[in-house]
Amino acid sequence: MRYVTRYLPLFALALIAACGDSLGLSASFANKVDTVSIYALSKTPVATPSGYYMAQGIVVRTDGFIPFDFAFDIDSTGRGLLLPTGPLKLGRLSGLQISAVPFDSIRIAPTGRYQLDSAVVVDSNTVAIAQSRPVTCPNGLPGAYYAKLHVVSIDTTSAPTGRHLKMEILDDTNCGFRGLQIGLPRS
Repeated sequence: MRYVTRYLPLFALALIAACGDSLGLSASFANKVDTVSIYALSKTPVATPSGYYMAQGIVVRTDGFIPFDFAFDIDSTGRGLLLPTGPLKLGRLSGLQISAVPFDSIRIAPTGRYQLDSAVVVDSNTVAIAQSRPVTCPNGLPGAYYAKLHVVSIDTTSAPTGRHLKMEILDDTNCGFRGLQIGLPRS
């Protein structure tokens, strides 16, 4: 046991040196800003996309086989809500947090303080950061996807054309990377 504790720090340093800063991950996809619309979970046709899947950077239906990391809804008072998986009774997997930092100034996703259990109230010009459900990255280690979003507008008028949120989103689709700037992330 004495040898294990003596050489463990050297083994850890060798592992880090062999794998690099990203523990063996390399970014393959350049980050870009996209503008998407996502429809309310309630009082809209079931075929409209109400969820966002961060691993692929796409809006998705919430009734299908494609997982999603957060969804949009409008409550009875007309407030826009972004819901991670927790308040939807899908497990405390993904998270959201409101940011006081302007969208263009966010460079890296924080590692904590994501709301897992409750909806986040949003309005026009709200900026938020999202963390996906846990995934296994290509190097075999656990990881997540991160995104920043800016709410452009919320339409609370009746469906089928209303009840949606329009947002700008920069979704880093490189597993385990937290970089939220345009281009190929480094971390």
